[in-house]
Parts: sequence; C-alpha cells; structure tokens
Amino acid sequence: MPCRDIIVIGASAGGVEALSQLIGSLPADLPAALFVVLHVPTHGKSAMPKILNRSGPLLASHPKDGEAIVHGHVYVAPPDYHLLVKHDHIALVRGPRENSHRPAIDPLFRSAARAYGRRVVGVVLSGLLDDGTAGLLTIKEHGGTALVQDPDDALFTGMPRSAIENVKVDSVLSLSGLASELVRLAYEPVEEIDSVSDLKFETDIVQVDLSLPNSKRPGTLSGFGCPDCGGTLWEINDGQMLRFRCRTGHAYSVDSLLAEQSDALEEALWTALRALEENAALARRLAERARARNYTRTAERFDLQVREAEQRVEAVRRLLLEGTLTRTPPTRNEPPTLELE
Repeated sequence: MPCRDIIVIGASAGGVEALSQLIGSLPADLPAALFVVLHVPTHGKSAMPKILNRSGPLLASHPKDGEAIVHGHVYVAPPDYHLLVKHDHIALVRGPRENSHRPAIDPLFRSAARAYGRRVVGVVLSGLLDDGTAGLLTIKEHGGTALVQDPDDALFTGMPRSAIENVKVDSVLSLSGLASELVRLAYEPVEEIDSVSDLKFETDIVQVDLSLPNSKRPGTLSGFGCPDCGGTLWEINDGQMLRFRCRTGHAYSVDSLLAEQSDALEEALWTALRALEENAALARRLAERARARNYTRTAERFDLQVREAEQRVEAVRRLLLEGTLTRTPPTRNEPPTLELE
C-alpha cells in the first residue's frame, strides 16, 4: 500500500528562509518526493536548489521536462515555468500565469491532486496574498493532507492565513513541527481511491489547450477584464473560494485580481498625469503664440484651457505623490484595497 509520498510546497515572500529551514531538517532517507514552487522573477536564474543543497542532506535541482520522480529528491520549479506533477514524471509548461506568477503554486497543487490523490501532502509557507489556497483546497477535496505554517512563525502571514481561513487544514505548525509531521506522513499508508471533478479542465488549461470550446469553459462570465490580456474573466465559484480565469488561461484569486487592478489604476493615473501636463504645455504655448499676434480672445481661450488642465494635474498629482492613494496591505483574508486618506 502506498504512503503519503508526494509532498508539494508553496512559498513566496519569506519563503527562502522557510524552505531552507524546513527542507534542511528532513532526513536523507525520506521515502517521499518533494516539489517546491517559490515565487521568483520570470527572467534570470534561481539559486534555490543551491541554497537547499547547502541546507540539508536532500538533493535539490531544477527538473527537466519529463524527468522521472524519485524519492529523496527536491524538485524546484525553474523561473518562467509551471511545475506540474504527472504519474511518475514531471512536466514543465509555460502556460498562462496564475495569480500573476509563473511558476505559481496552485497549478502544482492541482496537478499533484489529480495524479496522486490521497498520497499528496500540500504545504503552504510564508507569503503575501493567497496563492496556494485554491490548490490546497483541491488537495483536500481529493483526499490529500493540508499543512500550513503557523502565521506567528512566518515572516509574511498572508498565504498561511488565507489557507487557514478557506481550507479545512489538517495541521498548523511551526517549521520544526512541519518537518516532523512530513516525516511521519511519509510512512503513513493510504488507500488510493478514484475521484471525479472538474480538475482535469483546470490542469489542461494551464498547458494551454486553447482548442476548448466556450461550452467547456468553467463558471460564468464575470464582466471583468483580465489584467494580463484584456479578455473577459470567467467567474469560478466552487462554494469555498471565488476565483477568476480568462479564455487564454490566466487565473486570479480575489486578492490577486484586486492587486492587479490597483496596479493598473496607478499606471493609468501616471498616464493621465503625463497627458494632462502635455495638454497644459501645448495650450500655454498656443496662448503665447496668439498673444504675440494680438489675438486676445484666442489667447484667453487657451489660458482657460491651461488653468483647467493644471487643476486636473494637481488633483492627479496629489493622488499619486502625496500618499492619498494607498494600497492597504491585506490582513488575514481581507483583499488589498485602495483608500483615500
């Protein structure tokens, strides 16, 4: 009988320290394979495998697409690729970003749940917002085990708190407690059962199966636009969490969508500020030109445009530069919001 030997771990801000301590505490003969997603920039290299190799006895590496799964190894998602778990092998795909990340935690968790069901142990560590919560919920729905780092033990509490408040987790532990629990679970026999859900669709769409017709798209049209591609977002409500996904496959939790909308709003305001400043400068030049030719009424008309543009410039500048437009950091499971102070 198999044991709980597929361990998937997600981390973001504060994750380097958490992963180093957790994985560094595991024994070399651990009868399980570990899969790690740490939010990293799309471009550049990740030093995480080297850091983990220095932290403990388990061998860590960036896997190759199609690489076989072996126990006692730590597979770290490389930059700009989703790490997916298949039956007996690993897949690396450059599918649509989820929660504005690639690699993202949710695709790893979903794929593991689909491939291994009750053998999966999902772990959410330190991080902002809520990537990993939806994936951890899927793991639980397929009979797996959900573990979360104690928020009091995490450098950043957003991801752990979101998981705790949205998923019926099995344990909330410190990093040392998580290490002991992972060792125990790796030796715990578990009976495998088949489960049925819409998970295949969500795993497939990460692999950019764009041939799927509209009738097979999940959820209902939300009326919101995708921050990545501008397409319409579909609303997915599984009774536990509200999520969004576009036709292309970009996916967002509520928190990540609000954060992206906040960034888009700020970018739009900077664009508006630049356009208003240029409008005022042009009207000022035209007023001077008209005045030089003794076109008094024309000059007055352009002067009025200058004053109106300058008033708008000042209003937008206050929002951007004087702190009146702020993003409130998420606390517990509250999404980030924009406030006028």
